[in-house]
Amino acid sequence: MKLATLSVLLGLGISIPGVYGLMKPAEFGAAMRRFPRSLPWGYALMVLATAWFVWNLKQENIADFAPLKPPMMIGFAALGISACVFLRDFLAVRGLAIVMLLLAQFVLDVQRWHESGWKNVIALLAYLWVVAGMWFTISPWRMRDIINWKTATEQRVRISSAARLALGILLVVLGLTVF
Repeated sequence: MKLATLSVLLGLGISIPGVYGLMKPAEFGAAMRRFPRSLPWGYALMVLATAWFVWNLKQENIADFAPLKPPMMIGFAALGISACVFLRDFLAVRGLAIVMLLLAQFVLDVQRWHESGWKNVIALLAYLWVVAGMWFTISPWRMRDIINWKTATEQRVRISSAARLALGILLVVLGLTVF
């Protein structure tokens, strides 16, 4: 994937919730407050994260791991499915955290060889995802607390949605012009 395409897709993915939050802040805030304990989102994100991780493991070509690859793939798939069964508390947050880590790895791989200094905007975003992914993995209730604070008033929802929209527009503009 080219960095321009990735930047536009990331920008659109970040902007859409921002637009919804600006248009309907009360509904958006209520939906955000339900997210951390949402089992449907948790199952979807955990299955996505598990499949993506197992696919990354399958693509890995380090010879030292070649004989261990099949049992590792089975083990990690079983671990992801087991998390859905036995670790339902904050499953959506944990699934999102793993997806953030995997997305950061993908983004950093794509932007690595681009010559423009603007690629550092996307790299910074990826590193923020890494820190947030690790933090929310070990303390998922913090996402619930952050969401509750950000959605306590409609004004906070609008401000955070406007910031999200501005970041998304920046990424789309970078993708269409610089990258």
